[in-house]
Amino acid sequence: MSIVADTLLEALNWRYATKAFDPDRKIPADTWEALQQSLVLTPSSYGLQPWKVIQVESPELRSQLLPNSYNQKQVVDASHLIVFAARTELSESDVDRLIELTSSTRNVPSDKLAGYRNMMVGDLVQGPRSAIINYWAANQAYIALGNFLTAAALLGIDTCALEGIIPSAYDELLNLKGTGYQTVVAAVAGYRSAADPYAGLAKVRYPAAELIETR
Repeated sequence: MSIVADTLLEALNWRYATKAFDPDRKIPADTWEALQQSLVLTPSSYGLQPWKVIQVESPELRSQLLPNSYNQKQVVDASHLIVFAARTELSESDVDRLIELTSSTRNVPSDKLAGYRNMMVGDLVQGPRSAIINYWAANQAYIALGNFLTAAALLGIDTCALEGIIPSAYDELLNLKGTGYQTVVAAVAGYRSAADPYAGLAKVRYPAAELIETR
């Protein structure tokens, strides 16, 4: 499966960090389902997917999140608001759960995956990275965010990543404390308002020759 290069570049040039959404336009259910699946299909280190996405539908809750998002109106005006929450710790049971899923999905005996299991445990549970597992998991969540933004652009859906939030307040309002997850970043999706002055601005990017090196 493939698309032509021009289609990809056109979509990426079309997208921008939408500042004003049309609150009356909602993303069709089938389109949103595809975007949800783009999150599920996001790659992650070892395939562990150490994050989850919270879809905030309640208007009341979104209003409560607004002041904890520095009053960025996209939080309440966009069709959809999602919050990326990453794991704060990882255990051997988490690794075993992936091994069991891999075994059943690929019809491979779990004992054949022992080397893979031990590698994950040695790296993330018992190794040096276990001390910074929350940062590792947060990095994985950002991979999902990037995949979501690109998928949305290809489907003609406007988005904006929201790092300008107060994660601790989000954790409290979303009842994440004690769950083993913490808020990392949020994103909104929907359709741009005709009044958004940012929509017509030229995209500002450094040239490829400055950002990409060949050695």
